[in-house]
Amino acid sequence: MQQNSYTIISNSLSAVKEQILETLSYFDLFDYPLSRAEIYLFLKKKHSFDVFEDGLRNLLNAGVIFQFDKFYTLKNDHYLVVRRNEGNKKAAGLIKIAEKVGNLLIRFPYVRGVAVSGSLSKNYADDGSDIDLFIITAKNKLWIARTIMHCFKKLTFLFNKEHLFCMNYYIDEQQLEIVEKNTYTAIEIATLIPLQGDVVFERFFAANAWIREYLPNKTMRVSRAQPVRTYIFKSLLELTFNNHAGNKLDNLLMKITSVRWLKKTQQEKLNSRGIVMGMITGKHFAKPDPKNFQNKLLVRYQYRMDRILKDYMENMAH
Repeated sequence: MQQNSYTIISNSLSAVKEQILETLSYFDLFDYPLSRAEIYLFLKKKHSFDVFEDGLRNLLNAGVIFQFDKFYTLKNDHYLVVRRNEGNKKAAGLIKIAEKVGNLLIRFPYVRGVAVSGSLSKNYADDGSDIDLFIITAKNKLWIARTIMHCFKKLTFLFNKEHLFCMNYYIDEQQLEIVEKNTYTAIEIATLIPLQGDVVFERFFAANAWIREYLPNKTMRVSRAQPVRTYIFKSLLELTFNNHAGNKLDNLLMKITSVRWLKKTQQEKLNSRGIVMGMITGKHFAKPDPKNFQNKLLVRYQYRMDRILKDYMENMAH
């Protein structure tokens, strides 16, 4: 019995060490060290905290990972922690601005939920960061909502604020489940910071419960979102388009926007981050082309993870 207990503990320790390395490998792609609690939250499997602590301590003592202050990383570079601390401070300021932006955008027709996404949702920002926003609209009215919101965004250039926030991902209430299911999308969903729309985000997270397969220790942050209030002007505009003509207009705006974005991609126009502009569109979603970034990131992650685990296993063998 003692031998069996020892074997179980040994296997658990081995598994948790590999998963710690996998987690650090992913965030290492962004040069972002993690705290002990963050590593635990992003593990792919559930483990007791004692086993996790033992695994983390063993990796640290073996020189496989490094600790600076309260953060852990695969790189022996203290500057990464300095960079993170500075980024966290800048993020705090941007999130306050994001809350004001969210309070404004929720007043637009058919907008049902607003959340912070991207690097800012991981509590990081640098001098070139903007506010990436994830928008949920009423069903079958995404393109009316998106067009009105982007017309407003174009006007913000008058105040030199056009690049402050980016509404780059839209879905509607008809299709709340994210189709792409992988480590990247699971982490993006789990780290969203809902600002407006408490009820719709409860439904959104319920529709994407599949992320627990990737992040069983992570819980969602729905409680942060504000309930949607009633705005008279918003209600009147929605009443205007809640008919057959409004449905035809939504379809027309989808076609116009899709053609426009296809031309941008074919002409290889670059966005402010130097990436070829691309967008995938459908009746119930508008999102950045995942082939531009998502697939490349996952390939890099798999390569780095394989190399780290191979080096670790070879060191263990010696």
